Amino acid sequence: MIAAPPNPPREEVLLEVRDLRTHFPVRRGLLGRTVGHVRAVDGISFTLGRGKTLGLVGESGCGKTTAGRTILRLIPATSGEVRFEGQDVFALPAGALRRLREHMQIIFQDPYGSLNPRMTIGGIIGEPLKIHGHARGRELERRVADLLDRVGLSPSYRNRYPHEFSGGQRQRIGIARALALEPRLIVCDEPVSALDVSIQAQILTLLEKLQAQLKLAYLFIAHDLAVVSHISNDVAVMYLGKIVEKAPSDRLYENPLHPYTKCLMSAIPKSHPATPRRRLVPKGEVPSAMRPPPGCPFHPRCPWAFDRCPAEAPALRPAAGEPDHLVSCHLYH
Repeated sequence: MIAAPPNPPREEVLLEVRDLRTHFPVRRGLLGRTVGHVRAVDGISFTLGRGKTLGLVGESGCGKTTAGRTILRLIPATSGEVRFEGQDVFALPAGALRRLREHMQIIFQDPYGSLNPRMTIGGIIGEPLKIHGHARGRELERRVADLLDRVGLSPSYRNRYPHEFSGGQRQRIGIARALALEPRLIVCDEPVSALDVSIQAQILTLLEKLQAQLKLAYLFIAHDLAVVSHISNDVAVMYLGKIVEKAPSDRLYENPLHPYTKCLMSAIPKSHPATPRRRLVPKGEVPSAMRPPPGCPFHPRCPWAFDRCPAEAPALRPAAGEPDHLVSCHLYH
């Protein structure tokens, strides 16, 4: 049983996720019989306040991208509940879901593959406005020009095609498209992982500026804890489909508790090579999400595992003396 995380005041809650699960069937044989399930997301819960950023981090394959897309109903959920401004997202009929999508948008990881190469930039950014009936004609051109200017690009670029832009510029175009319908929540699916370090800083600064101006809430998905620290109010660490630790950003970086979080933190490069450090390397390989280990999912790789770890799955609960620092580990309970 997963303990419910502490919630912000009801009027400040934008997004609530409760016990969310997304399992993909594995089929084999001529008849396509289901022989198992990949537990990509396996019971996660959190809340996100208005105008705040929650960083969702973990190594590749931990389920963070699947979680973000399931919340937006781009991928069907197996079970659980997602509420946006009190509305049950999974229970909405098609018409109501279409209206809700105006307020929940996504920035994709790949700035190359996420833009249609056969459409102009103006067409890409203006398409959501036309589909939802927000603007046409000169008003559409004005809105597109305003969005390009807002993300730091010249409005004269609207007649160019994606291949004429650099990776950083393409990601700015993706951000402009996500802003077109004036959303309140944006899922940022590793928006800087494919960019050079200097360009990453520019995109992060732009996202922070837009958040302050437009009161946006971000679910910021990344595998780099150093990147997440610059933009997130709270950070949730995922491993094998589960959240193993969640805390305010500064507290997580100052005092990581879960052994997996400590391993991730020790992998962050130091600013000076002479700085003393102790590198923690997990044992072995990540287990299969189709056959996760019993008990604590991290115990086969944990340097501090003991006899209780493979026998009992730890709950995500507050650490002693820290009600807003949740950790799923027997060492603290």
